[in-house]
Amino acid sequence: MTYFQFSKRAAAALMATLALNILTTKLQAHGFEGDRFFPPTISTDDPFATDEFNLTFSSFNNPASPGDGTPKTREIDVSSEFDKEIFPKFALGISGTYINLEPNKHTDDGSDPMPSQDGFDNISLSAKYELWEVPEHEFILSLGGEVDLGGTGSKPLGVESYSTYTPSLYFGKGFGDLPNELKYLKPFALTGTVGYEIPSKTLDSNVLDWGFALEYSMPYLQEHVEDVGLPHPFKDMIPLVEFNMTSPTNRGGETTTGTINPGILWEGKYCQIGAEAVIPVNAHTGPNVGAVVQVQFFIDDLFPKIFGHPIFFKDAHTNFSDDNN
Repeated sequence: MTYFQFSKRAAAALMATLALNILTTKLQAHGFEGDRFFPPTISTDDPFATDEFNLTFSSFNNPASPGDGTPKTREIDVSSEFDKEIFPKFALGISGTYINLEPNKHTDDGSDPMPSQDGFDNISLSAKYELWEVPEHEFILSLGGEVDLGGTGSKPLGVESYSTYTPSLYFGKGFGDLPNELKYLKPFALTGTVGYEIPSKTLDSNVLDWGFALEYSMPYLQEHVEDVGLPHPFKDMIPLVEFNMTSPTNRGGETTTGTINPGILWEGKYCQIGAEAVIPVNAHTGPNVGAVVQVQFFIDDLFPKIFGHPIFFKDAHTNFSDDNN
């Protein structure tokens, strides 16, 4: 699949889903803290332990690696993630990614280019617990982590044969508690995550994963600040910019790499559609700007009898939710 074909198909999928959901009602999805709806972000994880399912399509360039002769490579990823609340405020998840690698067709020495490769990345398992919530201040703090299961992906892609463990901290803060003199700043919200990668192979570097998303909620502006008369679909949009970084901490790890991702989310009753540019922060990250598109399905609203509640202690979850609404 070429980059043009990928972009054309992603755009078609985006327009089709918009057409199906253009008439929306008030958001019914998870991710509320007080009056604030925190949308599931694309590049950095949100702090909510809830039922989620998403499909993500991304395209970007990997830099050349002169050390092992690897050329600049176009990478297209198709990934999905499913999370299920097990106990109230505690969820488990599983995610996977299918990768297509297309090496640069032009080589400096005139040799034949490397062949393209396809396959799966290692499977990841995650856990998250909502530790502390302050609804009146639109604040949430969660603990969790992720395990990248070594050897579960396609060996030709060079996936790690060892596992990596990443304990993480997640947070979200809305600014709806600002004074009325600053009312147009109230739709702002900040979410973020900090994790520490610990590889089971001790020769590799430990890595600090850190990132955050700054967003401005048009639905919050319309419903809780002032109805400024925005029409559909603009009244259901959340512009945002995400910062997604990794910093090696020992064993000769190289410099910090990461991306800055400006974009926009559109909130429907049963799904969220998001699109972002993927801008490398330095040459070690990549040589060109990429793109990512995600469709997040609100399965708790699509299938309320199955999702939207924990497997165990469902009644306790219902009472807690009623107290906060």
